[in-house]
Amino acid sequence: MKRNNQDNINNAEILGRVLFPSEKIQRKVNELGRKITSDYKGKELLIVCILRGAVIFLTDLIRNIDLPLSIDFMSISSYGFNIPDSGLVKITKDLDENIEGRHVLIVEDIIDTGLTLSYLIRNLKAREPESIEICTLIDRAVRRITDLNIKYCAFNIEEKYVVGYGLDYKQKYRNLESIYELKTDTIKKDIESLKSSLNK
Repeated sequence: MKRNNQDNINNAEILGRVLFPSEKIQRKVNELGRKITSDYKGKELLIVCILRGAVIFLTDLIRNIDLPLSIDFMSISSYGFNIPDSGLVKITKDLDENIEGRHVLIVEDIIDTGLTLSYLIRNLKAREPESIEICTLIDRAVRRITDLNIKYCAFNIEEKYVVGYGLDYKQKYRNLESIYELKTDTIKKDIESLKSSLNK
């Protein structure tokens, strides 16, 4: 019996419109999985998931990749909900796997300025993998201030604050099946505080 849709959680004051419904997300994840399967055929693939937001995306994605693969995790210091990455990165959980000579695919939930991910890629390249590529659930390229080659991307958004399917607001709403836009009037104080801190 199908469980009740988790998107019915009492959160009407926070959630705005649905940007990407669950069915559309799953279709796109399946499409990405098939492309990755084709691109990495015959190669030793190591998927590096960036905690915490990308975990749900990762679990669905790997079920759509028809290849032998390994999984590892990295965690970096958090800057709060939907905050543009500053590039000042502290690795709080490093890889357990040796990536030398291997094909690495980084799986992210959302990419903004690209500074944090650029740092991460430089760090990983120093470990001499055969290749490094990026797969992200959401690309918010409107905030990009560094060059990034994103090979796999599910969705692109403009200047929006989003939650669901791994994306959080104050560590909540990750478990929603769809991706929602946050109501900016509800989180206005948070946005103003964010802008103030970035302008200092």
